[in-house]
Amino acid sequence: MKVGLTGFAGAGKTTVFLALTGLETKAAAPGAVNLGVIKVPDPRVDKLAEVYEPRKTTYAEVTFVDFAPARASERRAVLDAPTVAQLRDADALVEVVRAFPDVAGAPATAAEDVSAFGTELVLADLSVVEKRLERLKKEKGHEREQVLLERIAPELEAGRALRTLGLGVEERTQLAGFAFLSLRPLLIVLNVAEAEAAAPLPEDVAARAAAEGGEAIVLAANLEAEIAQLEPADRGAFLRDLGLTEGARDRFIRASYHLLDLVSFLTSGEDECRAWPIRRGTTALKAAGKIHSDIERGFIRAEVVAFDEFVRYGSEAKCREAGKLRLEGKEYVVQDGDIVHFRFAV
Repeated sequence: MKVGLTGFAGAGKTTVFLALTGLETKAAAPGAVNLGVIKVPDPRVDKLAEVYEPRKTTYAEVTFVDFAPARASERRAVLDAPTVAQLRDADALVEVVRAFPDVAGAPATAAEDVSAFGTELVLADLSVVEKRLERLKKEKGHEREQVLLERIAPELEAGRALRTLGLGVEERTQLAGFAFLSLRPLLIVLNVAEAEAAAPLPEDVAARAAAEGGEAIVLAANLEAEIAQLEPADRGAFLRDLGLTEGARDRFIRASYHLLDLVSFLTSGEDECRAWPIRRGTTALKAAGKIHSDIERGFIRAEVVAFDEFVRYGSEAKCREAGKLRLEGKEYVVQDGDIVHFRFAV
């Protein structure tokens, strides 16, 4: 899962990046990006590792991409061509929004910034649609594509993000190659002052986020970046003193999984215990492909046991004896926490 951190200049993107990754870095130089990878904590993987004592334990990962800031003289001109190209490579967008006075003392305009940034995404997509429709007028054999683009064009012209249109699976599949930005899942991170770290999300920002088809969380980036540098044993007490139950990373991961509608299936054994993130609704065949294309191509069956049943009976062998290990075919929809062994032949 690749998450692109973006937003208007001065919002604190890089500080949020530091809070989430715990890395020590500087703002990305013009044309460059900062990359950070964090492991997704999963007590189920820990339990499997305790049972199997594998040579390797692997957690699901989230890759954060901190894009270079906009030109300082044009605070809201963030979506030039190079930035658009970079953002299209992300699975989800995280818009960092300033909710504190800037260096000149100007007050925050968070809800307005969310709206303005949404407009930038829509305009970038509208430009692509208009250019493609112009080409389709000279081509034949793309009637279905043309009908769909002609349907969404007026919505974009009206300023509506594609993620708010209730597009079906088939329509989304048709549009996938365009990598439309306003169709990407959107998480808004309201970057607040330290004193507001435990404050609820303001109603106007929540309403604006909902209108954009996104979700929003509150985060005091400067404070959370300091917490990320603490030893793990010291973080809990520090967070409790602030009135927080968990750190930025855990809150962000939970929000991101929900936003992308992700679940994790598990594989286990003496070689490795591992969590594999997939979209909810993924079939066993496609889940097999997450591990290796050869497994998908040569799929025979999936041997599946629910994690809770594994814990209840204590081992795979006992689950088999109790009839809790199931044989599933290609079309089985993998569930969160399924422990899966794929049988295949190539």
